[in-house]
Amino acid sequence: MREEVDWGKAARESLLLKAVKVWRDDSEKWFSNAYERLPETVRVNPLSADREWVENWLKSLDCEPIPWFNGVGSAWTMPFSRGKALGEVKTNLAALHETGRLTRQEAVSMLPVLALDPQPGEYILDLCASPGSKTSQIAEHLNNSGVVVANEIARSRVNLLVSNMQRHRTRSNIIVNHDARHFPNVPEYGYDRILVDAPCTGTGTTRKNPDVWSRWNPNGGRSMQKLQIDILTRAVRIVKNGGRIVYSTCSLDPIENEAVVAEVLRQNRKLKLISAHDLIPNLNASEGMNHWPVLSDDCSIVQENENLDGFHPPSESHIVESLPQCMRVWNDQSKAGGFFLAVFEKELDSEDDTIFEIEHRLSDEEAPQDNENLPQPITDEVRESLEDELGNLPRNLWLRGKKILWTTPEAKQIWESKRSRRGGRIRIPGNRWRPLKVVYLGLESIHLRKGKFERVAGSAAKLISKEIELCKTIVNSKIIDSLLSGEEPDPSSVDTSLSSVRGNHLLIDNLDGTTIPVWIGGRISLMMRKSEVTVLQEIRDIGHDSEE
Repeated sequence: MREEVDWGKAARESLLLKAVKVWRDDSEKWFSNAYERLPETVRVNPLSADREWVENWLKSLDCEPIPWFNGVGSAWTMPFSRGKALGEVKTNLAALHETGRLTRQEAVSMLPVLALDPQPGEYILDLCASPGSKTSQIAEHLNNSGVVVANEIARSRVNLLVSNMQRHRTRSNIIVNHDARHFPNVPEYGYDRILVDAPCTGTGTTRKNPDVWSRWNPNGGRSMQKLQIDILTRAVRIVKNGGRIVYSTCSLDPIENEAVVAEVLRQNRKLKLISAHDLIPNLNASEGMNHWPVLSDDCSIVQENENLDGFHPPSESHIVESLPQCMRVWNDQSKAGGFFLAVFEKELDSEDDTIFEIEHRLSDEEAPQDNENLPQPITDEVRESLEDELGNLPRNLWLRGKKILWTTPEAKQIWESKRSRRGGRIRIPGNRWRPLKVVYLGLESIHLRKGKFERVAGSAAKLISKEIELCKTIVNSKIIDSLLSGEEPDPSSVDTSLSSVRGNHLLIDNLDGTTIPVWIGGRISLMMRKSEVTVLQEIRDIGHDSEE
């Protein structure tokens, strides 16, 4: 039997506590807030038609709004620890998360997107995106206008990212699989804003990951720093002039935070820090450090050594003076996890000093073609086939295997854009994804069978019902209730027009517009996931009759 770890003892004896004693004068104040389990915190999706109901449900549980959250939607602290919801609350919380109406997310993890402040219509890059909570938060700011390219290096984590974005039901995402240090320069006109939520040692996550107490040592931050600098440097190269970059970690170690920021400022004089504190004014947080000791593996202080130049505080006055604009969130300040933020802006008149003469323009035939598994715009043949079944169709539809994906215009503009190789010497025509390795994009909307319409995806039912003319019927609200209660009525008893319908169909509530996908044969059957049924039953108060 596995022996239970005494985390209290491990924390008190940890190298991390020794390090914090060097970084702060009042380490015990931090320590007393770095051990207790985190509360459950959630972010409500403002794109959901049920936002008001979700917020009222949270209020009924005595949840508290997070006071410093100043983004779109709302964020809440629940009155129990992470993962400790019970009974019906547990069931409903899971269902609301699975259907994208809310997202369970650590409170401080919401900070980077608040600082990034994405705007509708913009091109956003999330360089280290999985599992996707920040990507979905960016998508909420975009409001299905613009695009967020979400990148993840590990293919196994890419799949999690895809699942989370489909759960969220947004059209503005493109999910790609690259090493962030070598992210392709696509589109060549760059990104308006880039988020670098960098890999780190996680020293701010002790309330969520108690094994950090026994696992961390100062060498961890030193070993991560080059990777962090390289990723941030790549972001600087591909952000637009005048664009914004947010660098964040869940680490407390200045080697992973201010030292990284200092090195990138040193290498890029066209880059400047802006105040993270001004962007999130109601959050109790500390300024970034501009001096710190380098620690040996036993947390003793190392004297200056030329082999550790990248780890010591900067000497340049312009960097020293700007580092306090970074934001340090200590556990005792946030009553949550520890976090670090730095917000950069690239000067509007920044120019690449290296200009190459174009040597060759590849023809469409010469240019490398996309892998057949990558999403492509639907063909005229597929569109005509779908229009026969659905009438009007939304624009910006893509085919990936047997699925039709629905995106924003900006996603197609990236696909259409021209690109280059060898620093601009070789020009490549657009209308392709390469060199982007696109795994998924947009919202899964329609399923095909043998190239023909089979059904509307349940997650897209309400959105796509507003675009199509056919395959939908407005019905009495009581019919929706009966189907959600498990009944399977005869089609003609619902509406005489349904007696001749077979296959997938959308039924729309005549009072509130609730849209449910069904399958019509001899009877009408729901085609919905259990989590969606659970939420709609709660919203419509189905199955809660009091016992006599």
